[in-house]
Amino acid sequence: MNKNTGQSSVFSLFKGVPLSCILVALFLLQMLLAVGLTAYLSIRNGQKAVNEVASELRHEVANRVEQNLQTYLSTPRQVLRSNQNLINMGLLKIENLATWESYLIEQLKIFPDALALTASNEQQEYLAVEKLNDRQSLLRKAGKSTGYNLYTYIIDSQGERTQLPEVIKNYDARSRPDYQTAVTAKKFSFSQIFTPRTEPTLLISASLPIYNSQGELLGVNSTLTHLSQIGDLLQNIKVGKSDQIFIIERSGLLVASSTTEEPFRFQNGKPIRLTASQSGNSLTQATVKYLTTKFSNFDQIQSLQQLDFSFDGKRQFLEVRPFQGEANVNWLIIVAVPEADFTGQINYNIQTTIFLCLGALGLTTILGIVTARWITQQILYFSRVTKDLANFPNGKDSVVIVQGIKELEVLGGSFNEMAQQLRKTFTALITKNEDLELQVKQGTQELQQEIQERIHSEQKLGQHHQVLAELANHKAVFEGNLQTAFKVITEKAANALEVERVSVWLFNSDRTKLQCISLYERSNQRHSADLERNLADYLIYFRALAVSRTIAVSDTRTDPRIQELWDKWLEPNNIVSLIDTSLWAGGKMVGTVLSEQVDIPRKWEMREQNFLSSIAEFVALTLEICDRKSAESALREAKEAAEMANRAKSTFLANINHDLRTPLNSILVITEALKDGLYGPVSEEQHQSLNMLESSGNNLLELINQILDLTDTESSKIELQLAATSIQGLCDFCLSFVKHLAFPKNIRLRAQIPEELEPIQVDERRIRQVFINLLTNAIKFTKEGGEVWIEVQPNSTNEYIFFSVVDTGIGMLSDDLFKLFQPFVQVENASTRRSTGTGLGLVIVQKIVELHGGTIHAESQLGKGSRFTVKLPWKKVG
Repeated sequence: MNKNTGQSSVFSLFKGVPLSCILVALFLLQMLLAVGLTAYLSIRNGQKAVNEVASELRHEVANRVEQNLQTYLSTPRQVLRSNQNLINMGLLKIENLATWESYLIEQLKIFPDALALTASNEQQEYLAVEKLNDRQSLLRKAGKSTGYNLYTYIIDSQGERTQLPEVIKNYDARSRPDYQTAVTAKKFSFSQIFTPRTEPTLLISASLPIYNSQGELLGVNSTLTHLSQIGDLLQNIKVGKSDQIFIIERSGLLVASSTTEEPFRFQNGKPIRLTASQSGNSLTQATVKYLTTKFSNFDQIQSLQQLDFSFDGKRQFLEVRPFQGEANVNWLIIVAVPEADFTGQINYNIQTTIFLCLGALGLTTILGIVTARWITQQILYFSRVTKDLANFPNGKDSVVIVQGIKELEVLGGSFNEMAQQLRKTFTALITKNEDLELQVKQGTQELQQEIQERIHSEQKLGQHHQVLAELANHKAVFEGNLQTAFKVITEKAANALEVERVSVWLFNSDRTKLQCISLYERSNQRHSADLERNLADYLIYFRALAVSRTIAVSDTRTDPRIQELWDKWLEPNNIVSLIDTSLWAGGKMVGTVLSEQVDIPRKWEMREQNFLSSIAEFVALTLEICDRKSAESALREAKEAAEMANRAKSTFLANINHDLRTPLNSILVITEALKDGLYGPVSEEQHQSLNMLESSGNNLLELINQILDLTDTESSKIELQLAATSIQGLCDFCLSFVKHLAFPKNIRLRAQIPEELEPIQVDERRIRQVFINLLTNAIKFTKEGGEVWIEVQPNSTNEYIFFSVVDTGIGMLSDDLFKLFQPFVQVENASTRRSTGTGLGLVIVQKIVELHGGTIHAESQLGKGSRFTVKLPWKKVG
């Protein structure tokens, strides 16, 4: 009784004092002075010792690893350098590998670390000795003696060969990676690490190019070495219980490890390089992850790095050392030493310190317990009220009432306010949660329904694509067989769309009716035709179809575009939904494709409308193919008729040659005799009549001759008599021939011809006919006192030569130039109406020029003259 009274009197001294001050005074003061200072000094000294020992240990381990690596990788260099020395002394020749076989076999025995030794040269010879086991080796050779095929032999301990069945044809060792690596580097270098197909291991090859004294490449000597022995070396270097050593490439691929883990894994039965981040060893993974975080790229590590990090709550000391001792070898040596491996005594000292601290803590705890009893009742009270609040809405609405400690009184008031606000929030959250659960449930159902619809849609789309592919390859479609093609199209479309009726309708010849060409009914699998629709009876429907091209109707009773069809077509056939697509060909609507659903209304999807549009395109394509085949047939018939007419024309013109020209020549002879008075004197009037008769006969004879010439050129009966012809002489002759026509009109004739032009290969008589005809026309349409001349000009390469006949005559409009080379057509103006002509001269000129492989071109300007240019191939005469 007295004891409790004493305690109450002691604690009554702290009434009204803040709780934080009481706790700091009674608990933390002792801890800070006794435990804190002691623990700090002990741990600080121990950690310093740990750091020094760890730094020396990992540095020494890394040095040993680097030395062993340099020794291991120097072996291939020594092997290849010794071979090069023998080559330099003339004891071995890389140009002849026949003497290398026994040498390489013995050398492979001397250097046990080497897996294989190879030699190859620029003569496409290749020799390789590979260690198979302790008693057998593989010999591979290719060269001139093997027909440049690669043969493989097994060599036993007595040197006996056994050829393997595998032979590689046309083997060229110069394409091997080790050969290319040596040629590219032009010095001793290592290859990239690789995994062979035959065994699960890592290999690396070293290559040395061999050059002669002139610097010419003779060949390449290579070694192949296992890297698994590096792992054995790392395991022998281990000095601690759980330290690890591993080597990686800059790319992160694992080279070797002091653990039993292999630096590769199997995928589909084949070994694949393992990255250090994918290692099965947790410490290796953690180390690489730490380095990746600190150095975003391993290429940034260019110098020795001593680091530390935490793994599984334990400190790890780390040393990363770049290794670049050999050509093309750029690795990282990583040594990870756990702090726990060498901190046993230090930990013992720390444990002693901790026990001492625990003793001090125990004393402090006793004081804490005495103090805690003072506030326990208040804390328990808060705990009960908090549980009631946590059991909301099943708990009671409690109110905290605290007296005695200032902070607890303030906390009690804040707690009451918080509890009231939380109750309101909890009520709102419960209501919101119920709403969200309902929304999630509805959304899940909608999502499942959408997924099912999407799957169904994709299946239907695939079916549509299959139908279109079958139609594209169907014989009736690409042959234009309308009846068969339309039956196939309508049947496949109806089955793909799962509709009752699909039909094809085409306009009649006067476009007043639509006629059903093919109607397929799916329920009874029946085809029919011969239905009609008058355009005048369904104007609104046809106008809508022409504008929209596709009419998709889910309810035929309400759509105004098709109400004209209701009484006579839709209602009698119980058609409740439809898709009608118009057919277009040649820029106009030629018919429709109808897809009709009966009994149950249907909402059409866009893929179904697109599918029916594709069906309509196949129908239009079939129509176009049919029309094209009809046109081809008509064209063949027209061609046959033209050939028959041409033969008849030739026969007719041959008859003209005899039946018209012979009597016409007689008439002209008699007329000439009458004019000369052979049959007695004639009067002046009779003389004028005879002149008119002779002029008309000559014109008629000229017409007959020109028609025959035209016929010969069109039927290719003319055979050109090509000969070397002087260009100057050709032009002079033609100008002299038309001089009598130019003299009465005082027209000046001249020629512009470069000197010393080489002859041209032409039919001189025919080319004279061309230029005389052009000069005659130029004189005919040039007024008195004008000028007509010939210009000759070769092109820059002397491949062609241009002859131009130019005049200063009346000219013509540019719109009339295209008429010049049409038979029996003359350009009409005030002057040409007074000129006679058959309209065949320029046509014959064009034909003759084209027979020579040339072209003719006309230029003219009304009132200023014309220019006719003939382009001919200029074949030089040697």
